[in-house]
Amino acid sequence: MTPFDWITPDWPAPPRVRALVTTRSGGVSIGPYASLNLGIAVNDDPKAVAENRARVRAHLPEEPRWLKQVHGATVVAGESVSALVEADASVTRTPGVVCVIQMADCMPVLLATRDGSVIGIAHAGWRGLAGGVVERTIEAMRADPAAMIAWLGPAIGPNTFEVGDEVRAAFVAADPAAVDAFRPLKTGKWLADLFTLARQRLARAGLTAVHGGGLCTVSDPTRFFSHRRDRLTGRMGAFLWLEP
Repeated sequence: MTPFDWITPDWPAPPRVRALVTTRSGGVSIGPYASLNLGIAVNDDPKAVAENRARVRAHLPEEPRWLKQVHGATVVAGESVSALVEADASVTRTPGVVCVIQMADCMPVLLATRDGSVIGIAHAGWRGLAGGVVERTIEAMRADPAAMIAWLGPAIGPNTFEVGDEVRAAFVAADPAAVDAFRPLKTGKWLADLFTLARQRLARAGLTAVHGGGLCTVSDPTRFFSHRRDRLTGRMGAFLWLEP
């Protein structure tokens, strides 16, 4: 059981694969950051963020290996992260190492082998997905994608994610089937389905056992932070680790 209304991913991962996704609840931040903001770069009170992170840390085996996310496709080894490094994904085979990504509309993609030998986590907004962050994370895990499972966390949903022609073009150029993830809204504008795009990317990489998806951050202001909805807002965290 998780405290507050935090999320425990519902996926058939081995018992030693542990994961936790925070929501807005359980923290001390106020105003647009209320209440469990974990982001240090969004102009929240640093003392409040420190307290929020400490509250989450109490449910983890070690201090998370925080990343400086840049909407790219760089993947690092979680155990190598000792200070902020620019990356949008991490992987590990080392028990106790807590991989983490922050989000406020971008999608956390959690990956694990069925035998629990290696895990990976990716920060997948449209730029990261189009740039191959999911595929690179799978490659960095150095395991057969057919022997992996994935879980898609809360993200901006298909009824709220308005994008331009250039976003659609970026995906369709790489995979014509991506047209299925876009619905016309008005001239030059589309509604994009990040969950479908992620499933397509995972399938092309050989991973078809995909769980989760469907929780929209924009549509639930009580539970989730959303940059698209509020602009000035906090960040949630998705945490993934291996037990010994």
